[in-house]
Amino acid sequence: MLRLSWFNVLSLALGFAFLYLPILLLVIYSFNASRLVTVWAGWSTRWYAELLNDRAILEAAWVSLRVAVLSATAATVLGTLAAVALTRFGRFGGRLLFSGMLYAPLVMPEVIIGLSLLLLFVAVGIDRGFWTVAVAHSTLTMCFVAVIVQSRLLQLDRSLEEAALDLGCPPLRTFFTVTLPLLVPALVSGWMLAFALSLDDLVIASFTTGPGATTLPIRIYSEIRLGVKPEINAICTIMLAAVGFALVVASLIAKLQDSDQSLRAPGGRNR
Repeated sequence: MLRLSWFNVLSLALGFAFLYLPILLLVIYSFNASRLVTVWAGWSTRWYAELLNDRAILEAAWVSLRVAVLSATAATVLGTLAAVALTRFGRFGGRLLFSGMLYAPLVMPEVIIGLSLLLLFVAVGIDRGFWTVAVAHSTLTMCFVAVIVQSRLLQLDRSLEEAALDLGCPPLRTFFTVTLPLLVPALVSGWMLAFALSLDDLVIASFTTGPGATTLPIRIYSEIRLGVKPEINAICTIMLAAVGFALVVASLIAKLQDSDQSLRAPGGRNR
């Protein structure tokens, strides 16, 4: 049995404080009545009301949400297909090159990825804007989805797929009726991770964005160089609440899915 010492408890507390205390302060100061973000003047929600009149931040937030949803969906589809190819197709020609190119963004600096995509878009003559940012974010997040889905595929019981194939079910239908439902927790987790990474990205978006496609991180970064406005604390708090709510919902969906699968197992209560 693992025993906690005072050193371990103190180290854990300092680690959590280092990670979450700045976020807590940001949330608290979003309710500050003072325009100076470093001076506390009492509780107020005035900056949330002022945020509704800040058209630039609201438009940037809308662009970021659309890019995040589109890129996360595309990354989930492509990452799932890549994971299936690596785990179900055995050894095929170019497998090493394919896996290396797929996982390269995991270890490659974002500056290099952003610059490479910028040079690609310029070379093929594509105007930078909303779609180039979405493609760039899909390229970045696809590898994370592939890792999550591949780990789930390696844990699945292959006998379920083999039983469906033995009963005459075509491979494509077996994938959609047997394999894909078992991958739902991994798909939800991968989509949420891709969504969060896209919503948070600044470096790659700054290389691939164009007129009319300013994301929220770029807008915030451009404004804080002149000083932090209270509205920025408010929009960041709203984003934290939205992401936290989505993570709770995703966790509940994954938990319900696992519970349903355990009940349908041979040793479950539906036996």
